[in-house]
Amino acid sequence: MDGSKTARVTANLVLLGPPGAGKGTQARMLQDRFGLVQLSTGDLLRAAVAAGTEAGQRAKAVMERGDLVSDEIVIAILRDRLGQDDCAAGVIFDGFPRTTVQAEALDALMAEMGQSITAAISLDVDDDAMVARVSGRFTCAGCGEGYHDSFKKPEADGVCDKCGSTEMTRRADDNAETVGQRLRAYHAQTAPLIAYYDARDVLARVDAMAEIETVADGLNRIVAQAAG
Repeated sequence: MDGSKTARVTANLVLLGPPGAGKGTQARMLQDRFGLVQLSTGDLLRAAVAAGTEAGQRAKAVMERGDLVSDEIVIAILRDRLGQDDCAAGVIFDGFPRTTVQAEALDALMAEMGQSITAAISLDVDDDAMVARVSGRFTCAGCGEGYHDSFKKPEADGVCDKCGSTEMTRRADDNAETVGQRLRAYHAQTAPLIAYYDARDVLARVDAMAEIETVADGLNRIVAQAAG
C-alpha cells in the first residue's frame, strides 16, 4: 500500500507494544496516511498545563508535588482533546491505556462521546531481539543521525556518514539491563491489554520486528479493513 497518499477513514486506534517497538513512528505514519490525530498522553499533559485548562491546572499541581497524574485527570484531558474538531475523523492513542483499568476508563469515555475503539493493534516483538535492537543504538551528536552496532554502522568507523562528526552518543537507558527491565514491566502491566481487547473482538497483531515499511503496510491494511 502506498503510504504517500492519504486515504481518509474514520477510526479510533490503540497501539500496543513495549518501548522500542516503534509505536511513535508507526502512529505518525498512520496519521499521515489516514488523516487521524495521534494522541500522546505526555504531549497532551504538557499542552493542557501550558493552556491552563481546568484539567491542566489539576495535573500541574500533582506534578509539582512530584506525584503521578491520576487516571481521572488523564481521562479529563482526553475528554477535552477528543471534543476538538480535528479528532472527528478518529484518533490514535499512543502510550495510553497502559492497564486494563485505564482501558475500561477509556471505553467509558468513548461511549460517553458516542464512539468506540475500532482496533487495538499489538506491535509484537521478540524480547531477545528487542534487547539487541535497542541496546545497540547510538546517535551522531552533530546532526542526530541514528546508527546501530549491528544493523546500521557508519561507513567509516566512528565517523558520521551525513556530517562527518566523530562525536557519537548513546542514551544512558539504551542498555541491555534497562531494556530488559522495560520489557518485563510491559509484560506484567500492559500485555494483559491484549487479552482485554481480544475479548472485545477488536485486537489485531503485527510483527514489529519486520522492516518499518513492512510493519506500516500491515497496519495500513488493518486500519482500512477495520474502518471498512
